[in-house]
Amino acid sequence: MSYKILIEELQAWYGEERVLNGISLSVRTNEVTAVIGPSGCGKSTLLRCLNRMHEVMPRTAVSGRVLIDGKDIYNGSNPVEIRRKVGMVFQTPNIFPNMNVFQNVAVGLSLNGLGSRRLLQERVERSLRQAGLWDEVKDKLYRNAAGLSSGQLQRLCISRALAVEPEVLLMDEPCSSLDPIATIRIEELLRELKQKYTIILITHNLQQAARVSDYTAFISQGELIEYGATHEIFIRPRDRSTENYITGRWL
Repeated sequence: MSYKILIEELQAWYGEERVLNGISLSVRTNEVTAVIGPSGCGKSTLLRCLNRMHEVMPRTAVSGRVLIDGKDIYNGSNPVEIRRKVGMVFQTPNIFPNMNVFQNVAVGLSLNGLGSRRLLQERVERSLRQAGLWDEVKDKLYRNAAGLSSGQLQRLCISRALAVEPEVLLMDEPCSSLDPIATIRIEELLRELKQKYTIILITHNLQQAARVSDYTAFISQGELIEYGATHEIFIRPRDRSTENYITGRWL
């Protein structure tokens, strides 16, 4: 069995407050892993630790190890290279409102030194196709991106993340502000993208976790309570806390 990410005794702090307490987790290659748990339990912090965004915040600290393809990202690795390898899509579409659709997708490529117009066009089209957005925006590439719908904007952000060719895609509640139709489009996209990418998805929608993920991790108060195949977690959870959470009896 192939593992893309190995997390060993990961702890994280904001100032004096410890928000992750010894998380150990093995994330399988080319699978969707859902991370569930109550608000404030450390899910988003866990994601930010996986591409070294946590350390960008003031007064933060991390201990433990995160290995991607066997290499510890906190030991001698360039954070910029890590963030290129591990893309992230946030809860709210974070577009550049003064840029057009093409520029929003190409901005990361340009910052990474890809200056050829032909190569930019090829990469932008490919990433828009991967995100299932090309047919909807191919005639709007040079219009302001702010004119797209919320579901299109989220897929635009996914396109931008894919354009730099990451290996891992982190998604922090990408459907929380979307309507059911847009949510279905994103879920269908996740099933396609996992053929090429390893995906970690935070979601408060337990039905969504059951539908799209292969493995599920339940976190509470900064600790990993249970981790396993999604069907096992939802049908036969081993821990009473997990059962209470997924059946709505969480207090």
